[in-house]
Amino acid sequence: MSVEATVGIYAIETNFYASGGSKLNETARSYKLIAEEAKHIKNFKFIWITDGGGWKHARRNLEETFNVLKDLYNIADMENGIFETVLR
Repeated sequence: MSVEATVGIYAIETNFYASGGSKLNETARSYKLIAEEAKHIKNFKFIWITDGGGWKHARRNLEETFNVLKDLYNIADMENGIFETVLR
């Protein structure tokens, strides 16, 4: 049985950053830690939806989080129906 088939609780965080700054770096680091810890919680899935031009200035931290957090999406993913796949 796959992990997705046994998920019972979803935690979904959403945000949008129009400009850069230290907040984005801290957010990416925090969610990376949450993603790592969430892997050890049975029937739990952490999903992060974020977007905005601010990420152009914090691309490295976002990429590091993307490498750990499987469920990291943006507005285009939402418009293309990502939840039809993720929440099955």
